[in-house]
Amino acid sequence: MLRTLLLLILLPFPLLAQTTQEKVRDYRQAHEHELLKEFTTLLAIPNVASDTQNIRRNAALIMEMMKQRGLNPRLLEASTPNVPPVVYGEWKTPGAQRTILVYAHYDGQPTDPKQWTGTQPWQPVFRAGAIEEGGQIVTLADTGAINPRYRIYARSASDDKAGVMAILTAFSALKDKGITPTSNIKFFFEGEEEAGSPHLGEIINLNKELLAADAWIIGDGPVHQSGRKQVVFGARGDTNVDLTVYAAKRPLHSGHYGNWSPNPAHMLARLLASMKDDDGRVTIEGWYSDAEPLGEVERRAIADAPQYDEELKQQLGIKRTEGGGKSLLELINQPSLNINGFASGDVGALARNVIPTTATAVLDLRLVRGNDHQRQIQRVIEHIRKQGYQVLDREPTDADRAQYPLLARVNARAGGYNAERTRMDLPISKSVIDAVQSTSQEKVVLLPTSGGSLPLSIITERLKTVTISVPIANYDNNQHAENENIRLQNLWDGFEIWAAIMTMR
Repeated sequence: MLRTLLLLILLPFPLLAQTTQEKVRDYRQAHEHELLKEFTTLLAIPNVASDTQNIRRNAALIMEMMKQRGLNPRLLEASTPNVPPVVYGEWKTPGAQRTILVYAHYDGQPTDPKQWTGTQPWQPVFRAGAIEEGGQIVTLADTGAINPRYRIYARSASDDKAGVMAILTAFSALKDKGITPTSNIKFFFEGEEEAGSPHLGEIINLNKELLAADAWIIGDGPVHQSGRKQVVFGARGDTNVDLTVYAAKRPLHSGHYGNWSPNPAHMLARLLASMKDDDGRVTIEGWYSDAEPLGEVERRAIADAPQYDEELKQQLGIKRTEGGGKSLLELINQPSLNINGFASGDVGALARNVIPTTATAVLDLRLVRGNDHQRQIQRVIEHIRKQGYQVLDREPTDADRAQYPLLARVNARAGGYNAERTRMDLPISKSVIDAVQSTSQEKVVLLPTSGGSLPLSIITERLKTVTISVPIANYDNNQHAENENIRLQNLWDGFEIWAAIMTMR
């Protein structure tokens, strides 16, 4: 009797059943080491889309990961040879009234290993923190809890093998804990997103019935700069352009020919400078004319999001920003023009006193809803023509050189696509918001459009569905650059977020 009274005193409230989030966390804590071994094994395979042999190795490993989870995967191939396959699987829930397709990609951006700090891009290592904050390489013990502030450094650690790992681990946790998903789930892992998804439309067209879903939920991108979790309802479109200007047919001694033979680096610098004003606004005619304005719900979401510009400026070491005083969140909802790279001659130890023959730049055109990527490219071409250039789509001939004083070559890279945006007030939008919010005590950030690009329009135009993105990576993950990384706590959070999506109401 006394023991019963003591228990009643010590437990004044009934024991509560564990939530789905708590069960997923228990699963992760019990399997951290084996999950990270699986993840780093995937990260160790080079994954540039053009590397056919290794991209197939990635697909084969993901197939095996899915087989171990009972997902009966298969490859969806394009009819074009040597195209990275989609790895597909599905899980049907009896009585489910909704089908969602969860998407991530397993390919990554090309990178120069020499630019990485102390490691190689496809040799994953753990660091105690960010390199910029002095994070040193650490070795994990075989057992015991792992510090969630540790980071994994490797190409695609965040973009986007973290998405693949989070989705598959969330499913594993639900299955292990006997939790039934509330939707039929289709799994779709693409292998050439970073190459512009040039064959995604073809693969979708070949599998339209198989890929039909009420919504595609996209696992890609970073959380908000404040660290808050977020749901993103659109992405900018993207297309890339190679631009080359031409001078003399052979390199010339800069002393013998300087001031007489045109220098292509100067020419291209002036041409590029003509494309933007001092505030960073693109001066190409019509650049903003067809951008679809945001609605009231989207404008309110931007106003409600944490304003983090000043902290970012301090972190990045920049005093001045572009945009005429507008915030980052406002500006990513406008089309942009960026110079990805510029090359002419040599620098450093290889610098020589010559006038180069050419200068080349790669332009990155980001689009918002209403823009058309082919129309934006044409606007660039027309602008170049207005600067006096004859624009070609090939190398100039001797006849071209004899006829035109200014020659430029413009080639659009394969894989361009338009922007897409889903309404934030749809029932499925609200379900996703509620699911992500259930995993956080802080208010989730809602964004109309991400700054990055995803092939959402390729999906929606062919399947007449909607797309919603749920990112998990830390915002300072260095995606697309050297020293890419994922913070473990963000990966852990990703497991819980994706489990919540798979069980959302």
